[in-house]
Amino acid sequence: MFALFLTPDYAIFVAAFIVMVGIGIIEAVGLGIGHFDWGADLDGTVDGGGIDTPGVLDWLGLKHGLPILVWLTSLLGCFTIAGVAVQQIAGAVLGGPLHWGLASIVALAIGSSVNGIASAGLARILPEYESTIIETDDLIMRRGTVLEGSARRGHPARAKVVDQYEQAHYVMIEPHHDGDTIAQGETALLVRRTGALFFAQPENDSEFRSL
Repeated sequence: MFALFLTPDYAIFVAAFIVMVGIGIIEAVGLGIGHFDWGADLDGTVDGGGIDTPGVLDWLGLKHGLPILVWLTSLLGCFTIAGVAVQQIAGAVLGGPLHWGLASIVALAIGSSVNGIASAGLARILPEYESTIIETDDLIMRRGTVLEGSARRGHPARAKVVDQYEQAHYVMIEPHHDGDTIAQGETALLVRRTGALFFAQPENDSEFRSL
């Protein structure tokens, strides 16, 4: 039976299972990179296409407030189970498994539908995840610590910011004032944002100049 899963017709489902386990481990150790605000980017209707985006997201299970890695782990699990089931049924009915490409299309359609139900169930079991999704601007007026290099005007550095739910976010920051430098390991207060870039005032500035 194990040798069956090493055949090309099952390989994509085995790969999906391995990726699912890897993502599950990342989420379990709490790296905090799975938290994503879908509402800000995916809510609403696609203009001109006649596609009801909220309906599509509901079908995919993306509107239940789960962190993206939890949702993706669930999707990969549903895809794997659906794929193996499709190949097993094809073997029993047709005498052999489907081509992996055709089986993948069928498994993705089935798995996506099932994942909508699974995501809703996970959201009920894990309600605390829903409460930790924050808007990007909620990080303003929070303190970040520079992780690599030094942040100067025109030369942003990567910083770690912890929100009110103790979740870590990793952002790029520059000093709010032209002459300031925020060195590695230093803490600064995020005071404004332009796109994905945050501007921060060094906390070691004793005067803490008016913003």
